[in-house]
Amino acid sequence: MTTQFKKFEHLNQRIQHTGEVFGNILVDAFHLLALFAIGGTITWAAIGAFFGMVDRGVASIDDILLLFIYLELGAMVGIYFKTNRMPVRFLIYVAMTALTRLMFGFITVEHEADIRILIVSGGILILALAVLIIRIGSNRFPSMGTTPIDNPH
Repeated sequence: MTTQFKKFEHLNQRIQHTGEVFGNILVDAFHLLALFAIGGTITWAAIGAFFGMVDRGVASIDDILLLFIYLELGAMVGIYFKTNRMPVRFLIYVAMTALTRLMFGFITVEHEADIRILIVSGGILILALAVLIIRIGSNRFPSMGTTPIDNPH
C-alpha cells in the first residue's frame, strides 16, 4: 500500500510540474505577443502622426511633443522586453510630456496667462519630484537584479 501511495504521489508531482511548465510557456507566449502588439501599435500610431504632419506640410510643437510621447512609449516597451521590468520613470516622463503638450495647447489657443497653466506647471513639477524620489530611492536601495537602465550610477 505504501508503494502504491508513493507512485501516486510521484505521479501527482509530475503532473504539477508539467502543468507549471506548460503554464509558464503560455504566460511567456502571451507576454511576448502583447509586447509585440503594443510595440506595433505605438509604431503604427507614430508613423500615422508623422505622415499627418507631412501631409499638412508643417509640424507644430504639439506634433513634436506627440512624437516624443511615442518615442518614450517605445523605449518603455523595449526596456520591458529586455529586462521584464516596468520602467516607472518612463511612464512619468510620458505624463510630463503629455502635460507639457497640454500646456502648449492652452498657450497657443488663448495666448494669455491662465490658472490652468499654473496648475499644469504644478503637475509637471510634482512629476519631476517623483522622478527625483524614484532615482534617489533606486540609488540608495537598489533592488535585486537592478539593470543599468534602472540604476545608471
